[in-house]
Amino acid sequence: MTAEERIKGRKIGVVGMARSGMAAAKLARRYGGFPFVSDAAPSVKLHTRTKELSEVGIPFETDGHTERLLKCDYLVLSPGVPLTIDILRQAVQNGIPCFSELEFASWLCSGPIVAVTGSNGKTTTTALLGEIFTAAGFDTHLCGNIGLPLAEVVERITERSIAVVEVSTFQLETIADFRPHVAVILNLTPDHLDRHGTFEKYKEIKYRVTENQTVDDYLILNREDAETMADNPETEAARLYFSTAERNGAASYVENEVLYAGVKDQPVPVIRCEEIALPGPHNLQNVSAATVVARLFDIDVAVITDVLRSFAGVEHRLENVGTVAGVKFVNDSKATNVDAVCYALKSVKEPVCLICGGRDKGGSYAPIVDAGRDRLKGLVVIGEAREKIFDALGRAFPVQFAVDLEEAVEKGFEMAVPGETVLLSPGCSSFDMFANYEERGRTFKLAVRALKESKNSDEKISR
Repeated sequence: MTAEERIKGRKIGVVGMARSGMAAAKLARRYGGFPFVSDAAPSVKLHTRTKELSEVGIPFETDGHTERLLKCDYLVLSPGVPLTIDILRQAVQNGIPCFSELEFASWLCSGPIVAVTGSNGKTTTTALLGEIFTAAGFDTHLCGNIGLPLAEVVERITERSIAVVEVSTFQLETIADFRPHVAVILNLTPDHLDRHGTFEKYKEIKYRVTENQTVDDYLILNREDAETMADNPETEAARLYFSTAERNGAASYVENEVLYAGVKDQPVPVIRCEEIALPGPHNLQNVSAATVVARLFDIDVAVITDVLRSFAGVEHRLENVGTVAGVKFVNDSKATNVDAVCYALKSVKEPVCLICGGRDKGGSYAPIVDAGRDRLKGLVVIGEAREKIFDALGRAFPVQFAVDLEEAVEKGFEMAVPGETVLLSPGCSSFDMFANYEERGRTFKLAVRALKESKNSDEKISR
């Protein structure tokens, strides 16, 4: 059955009116399907979305999911919708297939897919690959968790295009035929345990990225990631490894502070590590992984080198947002798990006042003790997880509470002295206080800007 035949004339329930759900519904409509969109949120919060659906003639419901979804041939789920909600439990019991938006859109993807997953570094590596492919002259489409849903761009992807897709467990949980030509698993640490229950289940879902790959495809793994190497995930794809240490069979590796790559030929030097614009040892792993992917597509080493010298990272990931009275502020709102916080602490050279907290995801905060030793001056905690964080870290570091991010910025500034850094690296999801990590990061930057203006004003008055 062709992709078009899987859509045309079918009754397709789309669960969730977020961007991916909206894109899937419109895509289904354009290919002759009969989409119906359902969202549990109240209509007053979805006015813009429902107006948009009405304008293109797509029926919908709000304020809860009804049995109308159970009359569909299959359901397409937005990433934020868990399989545990009642209507989806009923759908599964009734034998109604449930697919992620990623799975649904991939049916129509004409070009090769590079899928990047892992616990940390996905967005940075995906964005870096986008820069490399674009610089090499490819028709490149960046999508998935990084911004645009695959369903929103898939019709522009041809056989000569490259789709670089950031992939999460929320999307992989409900795939069926999704098959990337190249799959990258950057690393695995406990994350999203509030949704998946156990680390083992989380890893199992991550490994689904390779379950449909064939001998013509590639799975790229981190030679230094203990979990991945111990699990040795099953695959028919050719395995390639990246490393930041000695070669040891890796397709990219570091020797004498130089990154080398040898995928289809003898290893050649790519760049001196000190020349790489991305800061931090964890980003060296991301660079190493991206280099393997680029060489698989025969991208010239000189192109890779030029991009690595200029690409300084993505918004909300170790983003320097300014200095106030000698105190630097860094926005790492994308750090939504504890390992990401540890990476951030190791990447900042100055003493750090850490702002963290949000909605707890089920992991332990204890690793921050070792990562912050000799560099973490104190913490300001916010959100639902603040008590749990205090219990875990309060004996090791001074901890202050703040009611919101604006107050946390002020308290962090008061705690720091010139030459030190106030780092927002939450280690939690944003959903208790913000719509997403982007909104949290923007709020932080606005608070820093307001603080800077206030201090400048005070300085003028004192003069």
